Order: sequence, then C-alpha cells, then structure tokens
Amino acid sequence: MQGIADYEFIKQLGSGNHGYFYLARRPARVPVDVEFVAVKVMAGESSGTTFRRATRELTAFAAVRSPYLVAPYDAGQQDGIFYYSMEYLPDGSLADRPAPPEVVIRALIDAARATADLHDAGIVHRDIKPGNILLHGGGAKLSDLGLAQIFTEGVTITGMGDIGSVQFMDPAMLMGESAHPDHDVWSLAATLHHQLTRAGLYGDMSGKDGLLILRHILGTLPCLAPGLPTLVHELIAECLGPHRPTASDFANRLAALA
Repeated sequence: MQGIADYEFIKQLGSGNHGYFYLARRPARVPVDVEFVAVKVMAGESSGTTFRRATRELTAFAAVRSPYLVAPYDAGQQDGIFYYSMEYLPDGSLADRPAPPEVVIRALIDAARATADLHDAGIVHRDIKPGNILLHGGGAKLSDLGLAQIFTEGVTITGMGDIGSVQFMDPAMLMGESAHPDHDVWSLAATLHHQLTRAGLYGDMSGKDGLLILRHILGTLPCLAPGLPTLVHELIAECLGPHRPTASDFANRLAALA
C-alpha cells in the first residue's frame, strides 16, 4: 500500500490487531507541527456504524490530556477502509527488542499512568501489551486504543487478529465479560511479567495454532516465572487476583520499587 487518503506512506512499521501501521508524511491539513505521523489502516472493510463507533472512541481518547498517551491526530475512511493517524515515536515499542529491567520498569510506570488517566476519563484501553507501549528518551507512551473489539463485534474469540496478544488479555475478556478497568490492570501485570522474565504466564505456546492457544489459556491458571524480586512478584500476583490495585496504585507501587 502506497498511501491512503492524502497520507503518503514511507514504510510499513508493523502490524497489530486487525491492521497495519505505516510511517507517513503529515498532510498539510492536519494541524500539528511534525513532519511524520504513524498511520494505522484497519484490515477489511468497515460499515458506517463501525466507522462512527471507532471515530467516537478515538475522539474520546484524544480528549484525554495525558503526557503518557500517544496523541491521535486524524481519522477517516476511504473505500470502506478505516484509518487513523497518531504521534510517531521512532524508538519503537517494548516488543521490538529486549530491554534492561530499568527501561521496562520505567515504561510500565508510564503505561500505568496513561491507563489511570484513561480510567479517570471513563475509558478502558482493552489492548495493553508490549507492542502498544512505545519508547522515547524520557520513558514511554501508551498507544493504539483497542479498537479491534469494534471491528470484530460478533466474531468469536477464535476470529481475533494477532493471536499472540491474547496472552496479555484478562481471560475474563476472552470469555465475553464487558471491558472493565481491572482488565487493563491484568494486562499491565502480564506485560511487566513478560518483559522482565521473557516468559508468558502460560508457558511456551510457540507452534500452537490459535484455537489451541485459546484453549490452553482458558484451561490453565497463570503461573509466574521464578527469579522475580519478591515485591515485584507480589504486585503481579495481586494484579492477577480478584482484588486488584488501580492502575494509579500499580504505577505508584512500581515507582517505589524502582
């Protein structure tokens, strides 16, 4: 794909749930003082109802004033394909390469603060994972509001996009429970665990197809890898249990540990 609407694509940055990310030149009509933006193009056509819902959620996301959130700039639809543009951070995400523990801790503190700001505004992110925590010199920003649920409304969980991301989702969401702030806290903890240990909460799932991965997750209790510092282990375990801290508490406790 060379571009969409008046966005000129320079290169593909990666893919996410039901879409692809591109580096693009900012069109003159978009009123921000940057040369480049990131554009996500959702895979497949979207209906008018889906377009309105997605645009409404992005508008609410953009209204949250937080230094820890990637800023969305613009959204539109061309030939039935939904896209939106956002702030471009060239350092990439936590998923791109292993990072030292101090970088992981700093990034998760900022991601949790972003999550807390969303929760204060009545918004649940729904898709917190390493690939949506973007790094910059001063820390990290949380990106890519979980629009996949809108674009796959009525689709079974086996029809979800990036199957690798389900290991960061609260199993209650996979079972159809309505989005709740506690689900984001679960995802923050799962992401912290993965980035510090390089292991998932459900063991090695490589080589399994999507259905087997989902069956494994839904039929297995999460298990923390050995070697975590005691207080980090306790924080993660609490976030996976029934009585979870808020995202703000998660950030503050992690900052105290750092």
